Amino acid sequence: MKLLPIIILSALAFLLSACGPGSTGSNIPGAAAEIKKGVQPVADNEIAVIEMENSAAYGTIKIELYSNIAPKMVERFKELAREGVYDGTTFHRINPSVIQGGDPLSKDDDPENDGTGRSSKPNVPAEFSDLLYDTGIVGAARGPDNNSANSQFFITLKREPGFDQRYTIFGKVIDGMSNVRTISGVQPKDGERPVEPVRIKTIRIEPKP
Repeated sequence: MKLLPIIILSALAFLLSACGPGSTGSNIPGAAAEIKKGVQPVADNEIAVIEMENSAAYGTIKIELYSNIAPKMVERFKELAREGVYDGTTFHRINPSVIQGGDPLSKDDDPENDGTGRSSKPNVPAEFSDLLYDTGIVGAARGPDNNSANSQFFITLKREPGFDQRYTIFGKVIDGMSNVRTISGVQPKDGERPVEPVRIKTIRIEPKP
């Protein structure tokens, strides 16, 4: 069963699905995670640059990363990027709230498994904070277990109060939000999955300008 990485607290119920078996409609009993409070994000001295396969249409997206907020998820994201795990993956899930990608299974020819995969590495424990899910925030997709983030990530298109303190925030778009919005408007879609793959060519980790 596909993971549902984000819940939106509205009559729409579930908007997202993501990375491994299970669902993230709600936190499982007894799995409450500590919430880091009152800590302002400090950008790393490295940024992530998402280069899209169709660069003429989708350009690049630059993300600052917050190791002081979510050190384990930032470390995992950088590690997977440097290993090329994200190369050739797609933004497999697009809806009015987010674009979501990072599933290694989205590289294959079976669209039905998009959103169910993860890397071969262990899951990353929750690193929740009181930062707000505003436009351009980068969060970690997960399953029903708070501690099931792995490789998948999402970028918010607008303020999403229902996501606050429920999903690890580990970065924010600092350049290319217009490209995120272009991706969010891709048509046609099969449900929330673009029929024509919106593919990431590579994610580079570079020194901050």
